Amino acid sequence: MSFRLLRRLAAALVLSATAITATTAAAQTQLTWYGHAAFKITTPGGKVILIDPWIKNPANKNADADLAALTKADLVLITHGHGDHIGNAVDIGNKTGANLVATFDLGKSVVQYLGYPEKQFDRAFTGNFGGELTLLDGEVRIAFIPAVHSSGVTLPNGKDVAEGGNPGGFLVSVKNGPSIYHTGDTDLFSDMSLISKFRPVDVMLAAIGDKFTMGPYRAAIAVDMVRPQKAVIPMHFGTFPFLIGKPADFEAAMQKLGIKTPVRAMQVGETLTF
Repeated sequence: MSFRLLRRLAAALVLSATAITATTAAAQTQLTWYGHAAFKITTPGGKVILIDPWIKNPANKNADADLAALTKADLVLITHGHGDHIGNAVDIGNKTGANLVATFDLGKSVVQYLGYPEKQFDRAFTGNFGGELTLLDGEVRIAFIPAVHSSGVTLPNGKDVAEGGNPGGFLVSVKNGPSIYHTGDTDLFSDMSLISKFRPVDVMLAAIGDKFTMGPYRAAIAVDMVRPQKAVIPMHFGTFPFLIGKPADFEAAMQKLGIKTPVRAMQVGETLTF
């Protein structure tokens, strides 16, 4: 084999390795926090999933720009019927054509009373606890996980409350990516220990704010039950003064209980890559 041919083969191998590295780097899952319980998941295939999209919450100083930038969304997931979790879902649904994923009772009320486009919520996008949906051409699987909370939907008049079904969380399993458990608003409950038996959890998005959800210590016990393998990300704290749970208190509780899962306290607007 000539020296020139060897050089060409070596160059081709370098280019091939570079292409593989670039493809691997691009094929990652991104997780963005907008504050409170609002997250965006961008899959390796470029699909966009929003969970509890209250983008214009008081903790998000870039709220108007963030909402304006959400011109693409494939799915909007809502854990329960409270306004700080439905948030800007209707605006986003109307703008992007995103399908609504929720329990039937909740989805029906969000469509009927709040104006989410009816054609974007059908049987393919609804389920109930114990069930799992495979959506976006197999890009994600979404399991409905119970929660201990409430779920009434406040109507636009600010007074009347419509049926919101039962509260919940979601286990979002991304193809070639992580499995992400969003607790929704909940206290800890013993069946959390069963979630990882269904499917190992990589990342847990855990409410820690207290008053309306578990506080830092109870959230740490919940982490011990779920056993996320890569990280736990605290959420639903500090948006209002009465949500007194703090990430530092959560980390202290984790250390006291001897739980080794890394705590990753995100900044509002930050994006992590998995």
